[in-house]
Amino acid sequence: MRDPGLPSLDQLRVFIAVIDHGGFAHAARALHRTQSVISYTIANLEEQLNIALLDRSKRKPTLTEAGRALLADARAVSMKVDSMRSRAKALSAGLEAEVSLVVDVMFPTCLLVRILNDFQQQYPTVAMRLRTEALGAVTQLVLERVCHIGISGGVIATPDAIERRGAGEVTMMPVCSPDHPLAKFDGKIPVSALRDHMQLVLTDRSSLTAGKDFGVLGLRNWRLGDLASKHALLRGGLGWGSMPHALIYDDLASGRLVQLDIADGKAFQYPLFVIHRGDEEPGPAGRWLMQQFLDLDHKLPHGAY
Repeated sequence: MRDPGLPSLDQLRVFIAVIDHGGFAHAARALHRTQSVISYTIANLEEQLNIALLDRSKRKPTLTEAGRALLADARAVSMKVDSMRSRAKALSAGLEAEVSLVVDVMFPTCLLVRILNDFQQQYPTVAMRLRTEALGAVTQLVLERVCHIGISGGVIATPDAIERRGAGEVTMMPVCSPDHPLAKFDGKIPVSALRDHMQLVLTDRSSLTAGKDFGVLGLRNWRLGDLASKHALLRGGLGWGSMPHALIYDDLASGRLVQLDIADGKAFQYPLFVIHRGDEEPGPAGRWLMQQFLDLDHKLPHGAY
């Protein structure tokens, strides 16, 4: 048997499009080509590789076992080329006019202000567009190119198009008001006891986390769209829930909130990541900003939020 030939980047992208768009006709419309050109390109790719990539015996072409294995390679090659082109474009274009940043609500505000103040001093002519979101909404905004850079929690699997690197972690603590029944619990609190009380849970509108729960133990719970509301309701005694230690530091010190001694752990670490699309390299200001988050200590500060 002869050795496989060298497929072109165009052939690989047509192969990816056929799978992503669900067939030859849909891929043809997406790529603005005729269906016959798409079929011919795939046939040539299979001829070059000496292997059948698609099973055409069904109404809708499906991947063969070999096609499934090689699709991952095709995606990797395509993304690497896109990344190289994007990096070259960023290097040749010079300083960007604007950087858009989306930050997970768990990230300490005091630290964010410090980084953005340094950014303003370093790049006074670059506009900043800032958003704060929860859970999967950070990743979705970067994935959809609404924002260039994200500081995201690690609550979801990272989509293939996203590059991510660690940027420390936030300590999360389960708390409630001192007047709440759980605050008067004698000894370590079992999960069964937590289930009997209202849990305040942060949620978001992201399709990436639709229908998914993270750390939900209570049989009764309220879903809240922002961290400030959750904070206020916790202090008001309406339930229990986990909060970033930096945000409730003063509340714990003054007694407005108390930490719950839960049997399976008093606290947990919420990892944070710097993310961006792998096929869109940030410009000089964006790369500088990303580095500030990457240079954070292993654990973020416990002090004022």
